[in-house]
Amino acid sequence: MTSDALYQDALLRLARAARGAGRLGAPDASAERDNPLCGDDVTVDVAVREGRVSALGHRVRGCVLCQASASVLGAVALGRSAGEIADARRALAAMLREGGSVPASPWEELAVFLPVRDVPSRHECVLLPFDALEDALGRAKE
Repeated sequence: MTSDALYQDALLRLARAARGAGRLGAPDASAERDNPLCGDDVTVDVAVREGRVSALGHRVRGCVLCQASASVLGAVALGRSAGEIADARRALAAMLREGGSVPASPWEELAVFLPVRDVPSRHECVLLPFDALEDALGRAKE
């Protein structure tokens, strides 16, 4: 099995897992982001308690990369502050665009996106769920 196949399988598993998929009934805030170049559309709902994500839901209409990225958020964003989410997004963007390291724990699952480095037109697909979450967190009031 080549590493490309391994990553492909890992991406598909993440997308199928769809951790955090579904809208929240009573979010503190929601945000929608889209990528007109590829047609991805992400809506993120968030609840915040004591400055940390206490609940997260998302609806993704998009490619496997976007779905997998949202699934990572669904698993890892709970309990994180807006600053921690912003740091993870910056590290992910640096990994994709600048050859940076895989984001540190608890975000190491983002390593699955390493092959996307070579396809700049798909970077936005991976970052879109993070952007929507950051927008929602910026609107949330406890």
